[in-house]
Formats: sequence, structure tokens, C-alpha cells
Amino acid sequence: MPEKFMDVKETAKFLNMSVTWVYRDAPNQGLTPYKFGSSPNAKIQYKISEVQQWIKQQKLG
Repeated sequence: MPEKFMDVKETAKFLNMSVTWVYRDAPNQGLTPYKFGSSPNAKIQYKISEVQQWIKQQKLG
């Protein structure tokens, strides 16, 4: 089954975070962005399965 991706706005909404946080801080927090295209306007997306796994790792206690 092919992997499914979310764009930055969808990822921000899914995580209840700002778009700025997703662009600036998410990669530093362990979320891996995927860039589709080589132009300055290339699309950045995140794998849904990796975002869900990252959320589970953030559990306290």
C-alpha cells in the first residue's frame, strides 16, 4: 500500500500547532519532512504514519 502524506497546513491542523511551528520546529523535534520538487516552491509534506508514531512518542508518564 502506498504511503499517504499530509501537507504542512494539514500537519499543523492534525497536531493542533501553527504552520510556522511545522516549518521551523517540527524537523528539530524529530518529524521528518519530505520535499517534492526542486524549485523554491517545492511542496513539503509529512508521512501520516510517521506523524502518528511521533505523537505516540510524546506521551508523558
